[in-house]
Amino acid sequence: MPLPYKIATLLYCFNHQDETLLMRRKFKPNLGLWSPCGGKLHMDEGESPYTCACREAAEEIGLQLSPADLHLTGIVSELGYEGQGHWLLFLFEVLPRLTAVPPAHREGDFAFFAAEKIAALPIPQTDLEQIWPLFWRHRGGFFAAHCRCAPGAGQQWTLEESFHGRADH
Repeated sequence: MPLPYKIATLLYCFNHQDETLLMRRKFKPNLGLWSPCGGKLHMDEGESPYTCACREAAEEIGLQLSPADLHLTGIVSELGYEGQGHWLLFLFEVLPRLTAVPPAHREGDFAFFAAEKIAALPIPQTDLEQIWPLFWRHRGGFFAAHCRCAPGAGQQWTLEESFHGRADH
C-alpha cells in the first residue's frame, strides 16, 4: 500500500540576540520535543508553502507575515518517515525579529535558545543529526536534501543542492 505524502513548513524565528524560537510539541510525532513552529500545508485549498508559512506564523505565534518576510533556506524530502508516510518540508527563516516569547499555543509552548544550546535539548534525532547542521550552514543561502528512512536500516541522506549563506553560522 502506498504511503501518504504530507507537506509542511517550518519557521526558523529569531530574536534580536539571534536566539532561536522553538516550540515544545504537545502532540505526536514530536511529543515533548523542541522544534521550530510550523505546520501542514492545506493541499485541498491549493495553499502555497509561503502562504502556509504566513498562516502558521499567525496561528501559532501571532505574527502577521507576508511572503517577503520569509527566506526559503531549505527543502527536505523524507521517504518513508517512521514507516508512516513521506514528508516534504519547506524550511523558512522568518526575517522580522521577534521581541518576546509568544504565549503558549494548543500545539505547544515556546522558548528562545542560543544556537549552541539547541543540540543539548530533546529534539528529533533527524533535526539534531542533519537538519540543524544544514540550516546553520545554509542560513541566508539554500539547500535541498533527501532522506531515505528505512525501518531498522537507519537513514540515508543526500544533499541535492547547496548554496551557502552567511559565514557567521
